[in-house]
Amino acid sequence: MTNNSILKLDTPALLLDLNLLEKNLDEISSIAKENNISWRPHIKTHKSLQIAKMQLERGACGITVAKLEEAEVMVAAGIVDILIAYPLSSEQKLERLRTLTNQAKITIAIDSLEQAKIVDEAFNGASPITVWIKVNSGLNRCGVEVNEVLDLATEITKLPNIHLTGIFTHAGHSYAATSLEQIKSIAKCEAQTVLDSAILCEQAGIPIKHRSIGSTPTFKYGATIDGITEIRPGNAAFYDMCQVGLGVATASNCALTVLASVASVKKDRIIFDTGSKALALDQGAHGNKSVVGFGSVIGHPEVTIERLSEEHGVATLSATSTLALTDKVQIIPNHACVVANLFDEYNVHRNSVIVDSWPVDARGKMR
Repeated sequence: MTNNSILKLDTPALLLDLNLLEKNLDEISSIAKENNISWRPHIKTHKSLQIAKMQLERGACGITVAKLEEAEVMVAAGIVDILIAYPLSSEQKLERLRTLTNQAKITIAIDSLEQAKIVDEAFNGASPITVWIKVNSGLNRCGVEVNEVLDLATEITKLPNIHLTGIFTHAGHSYAATSLEQIKSIAKCEAQTVLDSAILCEQAGIPIKHRSIGSTPTFKYGATIDGITEIRPGNAAFYDMCQVGLGVATASNCALTVLASVASVKKDRIIFDTGSKALALDQGAHGNKSVVGFGSVIGHPEVTIERLSEEHGVATLSATSTLALTDKVQIIPNHACVVANLFDEYNVHRNSVIVDSWPVDARGKMR
């Protein structure tokens, strides 16, 4: 790193390269437009009003959130078309959700009849809430199986206070892929799971307007499959070393880094002031062995961050390093989404000059 305003920051600090962010967002927007489909980015990656607005300015039809609190933050700032891609069922959450639907167009995930009946009861006396059925395309987390979709959709149509308009899935198991060919295969299966589910419903007279897919590893491939109407990549705004390890991005695509200082130098190791509270503990999905260490130190391939304690990043050396006490480096995190949630603000830079500071508005919003 040359002398620039980044070096004046205290560490650890979260850095966001505006050039790369804009490039990544423009690419996603172009892919959606070229395939004549909608783009509904998942903001759990960045949790930022500023970035969400940049995505909407580039043509996003709305946003996706993981949690109700994230939706509340976004609605308060004027974002009014939101998918909550999480099955809500508790009394407290549904009461808040009912309030939120008076201010914005909210769609929620349904993955069981029991949940659907609870939501229906919660919206008795209110305007019906829009729902999408979540199907399981291989992640084996939430979601019904394809052979269960029609029964669930049929029962939902009997409930007066919920309105089914879509089917979606999340192929998170693509993070454990070991080749691009496997990612493409997962993308095809992801899309086919949604399309098969929609066909079953429509053959029974239940229209399915929205057919939504798109984990970051798979969205570029799934976007090209006929019948899909929407993609929802989140991590692709930033990318990270997990995506680099999968082969869907390079280090030069990664917009988010953590600025660290050398806190101590020993014969066989270097210690940075970025432990698990700055870099998180992710090392990629189980089965994917391409991610090495706990982040990549830019410009120093001889350095591997081998272990983390809360405040210390302990690195080993494969060759002599020029790094000395108080030197500063940028580290590309393994998983940008969890790292962004560890900081209060983005230090936004263009060409290594700090140009702004953006809050991580929905940081810690987990309910």
